Amino acid sequence: MDKKIIELYGIWKNNAKGDPDVEKELIAMEGDDAAMEDAFYRNLEFGTGGLRGVIGAGTNRINIHTIARASQGLADYVNRHFSGDDRKIAVSFDSRIKSDVFSKVAAGVFAANGIKVYIYSELMPVPCLSYATRYLKCAAGVMVTASHNPSKYNGYKVYGADGCQITTKAAEEILGEIEKLDMFSDVKTSDFEEQLNLGNIEYISEEVYTSFVNEVKAQSVLGDANVDKNIAIVYSPLNGSGLKPVLRTLKESGYTNVTVVKEQEKPDGNFPTCPYPNPEIREAMELGIKYAKENRADLLIATDPDCDRVGIAVSDPSAGEGEYRLLSGNEVGILLLDYICSRRIASGTMPEDPVLIKTIVSMDLADRIAESYGVRTINVLTGFKYIGEQIGYLEEKGKEDSYIFGFEESYGYLSGSYVRDKDAVDGTFMICEMFAYYASIGKTLIERLDELFEKFGYCLNTLYSYQFEGSAGFSKMQDIMADFRKGVESFGGKKIEKELDYAKGIDGLPTSDVLKYMLADNCSVVVRPSGTEPKLKTYISVSASSKSDASSIEQKICAELASKMQ
Repeated sequence: MDKKIIELYGIWKNNAKGDPDVEKELIAMEGDDAAMEDAFYRNLEFGTGGLRGVIGAGTNRINIHTIARASQGLADYVNRHFSGDDRKIAVSFDSRIKSDVFSKVAAGVFAANGIKVYIYSELMPVPCLSYATRYLKCAAGVMVTASHNPSKYNGYKVYGADGCQITTKAAEEILGEIEKLDMFSDVKTSDFEEQLNLGNIEYISEEVYTSFVNEVKAQSVLGDANVDKNIAIVYSPLNGSGLKPVLRTLKESGYTNVTVVKEQEKPDGNFPTCPYPNPEIREAMELGIKYAKENRADLLIATDPDCDRVGIAVSDPSAGEGEYRLLSGNEVGILLLDYICSRRIASGTMPEDPVLIKTIVSMDLADRIAESYGVRTINVLTGFKYIGEQIGYLEEKGKEDSYIFGFEESYGYLSGSYVRDKDAVDGTFMICEMFAYYASIGKTLIERLDELFEKFGYCLNTLYSYQFEGSAGFSKMQDIMADFRKGVESFGGKKIEKELDYAKGIDGLPTSDVLKYMLADNCSVVVRPSGTEPKLKTYISVSASSKSDASSIEQKICAELASKMQ
């Protein structure tokens, strides 16, 4: 056992007070070398995604002490760059275990450092935090969440004054501030309730929340189209924060035929019926599909715990009576892009130089659809913060209205610039509107999707994740990425025509540990480590004349990638 780990453990055992769960875990850890090493072998990584990790005791865990230290670093950053009344931070939290506790700890640290804190009095989604940060003209925002991770995780997302997750430069500077701090002696803390009574912490008003809902509703592109909004919708917030804003937005917009999945309605960080509360995963949608079948629903919608991702399923008679088909993030993305473009043109609201912004791992077919409507595509690195950053660049040039849509394959969508992160409230609203519109002209989303494939060619996009836990797994991921960089000639019989190594910096984008291989016949492969989980992710895109041909090629590529993960 490394002596530094033993020393760290001793320091924590003597000083980590304030959370009985952490204290008990530290006592239980004594004598368990493996548990001690995993808890202390590194500091939890802070980056553009903030912090994310398993809840528990240690430097490699999310707890009140790692949250407080990160908050002190952020406070020092804000106090260095802002002055006087500009020193304000907005805070929100979702349904995860200890999210409310961690948000109050963070608020107490900010207040102790002379920073005014605005915090939601109840759980609210990521988009509401991004909106409040902008609306209240805060220097920064903090969202306590681990997004769609399993229940043992929590996290801490940091937002800039623009309402966008922090840039690489800001993250590095905040990390520098954090690394200066001793975990226990350098962090200023204060009592949440006391600071609330003093007015240094203030609850975010209903006015801000209502303004957010109104902005979402303003994204409608129906124009003069007359549609029947009485479509049968089943909705699940997956025990997260989406229930209140999603239902209010739909109700105020005329979508009242909504059935909520009862078992997943109330906030519950244990996620008892969906251990992986991610709408990308079929298991998380199974209970909703059951409800959809029982209620003969037209549309199933589920949002993840912090309500920035949304997944859907639609009735699919071709698969059998009463059967439902899950649509991928890419499929929904191109459907929304096509719908927004067509309706904007029909209603005369398409701006000059319209812009689509998407990530490099999202379906390349979107570029061709956008081009057919005269829309320019900007491709960015993985992470919606880069889409938000590009919206900001457009705003600086006075072209903010040029932005019409942004999406990433991982079920994140945004059709307006009122926030700078993906918004599942907006995504849900726009999906319902799109569904109702096509229903009014006798068309299903599947039929419209097939029309797009027929016009632009079939495209199959898949994602595979490979888990690498602990310090050994972290080292293994680094070795695998190094092996890829030694050279690859082909995947699945498709020759590599171009290799893009984003670690070297490409097209003015920030450097990132991402490899993209452009293959023959408009196919591609992307390999990258996850920024938030101990996983390597591979993205396969195959263009072919038919679905069966694409599936055959994809399976070959997948098998080769899997062999490289051993």
